[in-house]
Formats: sequence, C-alpha cells, structure tokens
Amino acid sequence: MASSTTMATVEEAAPPHKHPYHLVDPSPWPLIAAFSAGTMLFGIVLNAHYGMHWPFLLGLAGVLSCMFFWWRDVVRESRTPGLHTPIVRIGLRYGMVLFIASEVMFFVAFFWAYFHFALYPNHVSGAETAIWPPKGILTFDPFGLPFLNTMILLLSGCTVTWAHEALLQNNRKDMLLALGLTVVLGVSFSGFQAWEYTEAPFAFSGGGIYPSTFFLATGFHGFHVIIGTIFLAVCWFRARAGQFSPARHFGFEAAAWYWHFVDVVWLFLFICIYWWGAGEIAVH
Repeated sequence: MASSTTMATVEEAAPPHKHPYHLVDPSPWPLIAAFSAGTMLFGIVLNAHYGMHWPFLLGLAGVLSCMFFWWRDVVRESRTPGLHTPIVRIGLRYGMVLFIASEVMFFVAFFWAYFHFALYPNHVSGAETAIWPPKGILTFDPFGLPFLNTMILLLSGCTVTWAHEALLQNNRKDMLLALGLTVVLGVSFSGFQAWEYTEAPFAFSGGGIYPSTFFLATGFHGFHVIIGTIFLAVCWFRARAGQFSPARHFGFEAAAWYWHFVDVVWLFLFICIYWWGAGEIAVH
C-alpha cells in the first residue's frame, strides 16, 4: 500500500517548439569545462616534472564547478514542463547506456592487464620464477574484508531496487528510507576499502606488477563507488524535494543503473583478483 506521503508530479506539457526535441539554450559550461580539463591535465605534467601543484588544483576546481553548475542546469531543465519530452528522455537513456558501455571497456583494460600477467607470469619483467602472484607477494584473505565489502554492495543493490520499486508505487517514505540506506552502505564500502588499503601487505608504489594491477582495478572501482554514492545522495535530496514521480524519474533511474554496474564490476573483481588470484595469505 502506498504511503500517504506521495511524490510530487510534473505535468506533461507541450514542447515550446513544433518538434519534440529540446534545443538547449547557449551555455558557457562546455567551453569552461574544456579549458578546465586542459588546465588540470597540464597541471599534472607540471606537478610531475617541476612540483607545481596550483595549476592542477586550479583545473580541478574548474572541472568540479562546471560539473555542479552544468548538472544544476540539467536538473532545472527536467523540472521545466515541455522541455524533457518522451523523445528527449529516450535520448537521455541511450546516452546513459552508452556511457556505462564506455565504463565497461574502461575496466576491461584493467582486467586485460591483470589476466595477461596472471595467465602468463613468465612475461613479468625480472621474475625469478613464473608464478602468480609473483614470488614474495602476500595477498588478502578473500573471505575477510573483501567478502564483507561484497556483502555490503550486494545488499546495496537490493536497497536501491527497493527504492526504485517504492518510487514506482508512489511511496515516498519507503523510497527515501531505501535510498538513504543505499547511500549509507556506499559510504561504508568506501570506509572499509580505505581500511583495507592501510592493511595491504604489499606497497602502493614500487612493488611490481601485482600491486600496480591490484590498486588500479580496485582503486578505480572505489572511485566509481564514491561517484555513485554522491549520485544517489543527490537523488535522495531531489526525492525529498518531490522532484521525482512514478512517470518521471530518469535522474534516479540513471543513478540506479550506474550503481548496479558498480556492483557487477565488484563481483568480477572479488572473484578474479581476490579469490581466483589469491596466493599466500598475509597474516594480520
């Protein structure tokens, strides 16, 4: 039974043009974002060669500012009757699907690197014996913190699905509860992963190919968890403000897709790197 507190609805209105598409107003954010990203990249080079930090920080501040203001404008557009027509929303869905597909290929590169050396350890430069993990590398117990984080992410996948179902039933109370639990679980995952890194039995840098592939794959996944948690937290505040309805909630739907993608990637990481790729377990 739906809660007495229901979602606000946005009435469908005719588009302001004679076509169903949304022609966006002139915006400064694409140009500013391009210059900010270029400054950030140039700052990385200056920091690596000359120890100059401020260009990178300036570029990063510009990128984060553009993200905030650009997405703020998109949210405002979604709340303006007549702009996000059904055709426009289909285009947004295609865009999110393609973005997630590009993220899949991003992680394929890390898995490729990992399996290249795991299946052909004789390709490891300087290795005395062709074994994986390399000689001298102690690994995590897969059924310690990694398994706990796996359970956390699997549970968060259930709670975000619960939130979506509550939204479809126009049940605002349960939607906010379930989405809030998902955000808490995401923050918990990040905290446990940070703790895991402090307990790592191998060095972050200078430790060879195993730490490189491990921290690249799990670290970028952790970064995606942080992004997804922020994404869902923004959706929680939008839902609390009544900006989603059973018929119009693509912002939350996109966040849920992204979160399920993060869950699936972690399952592959747990199975392939923590469990299948485990060697001699480090004792803590």
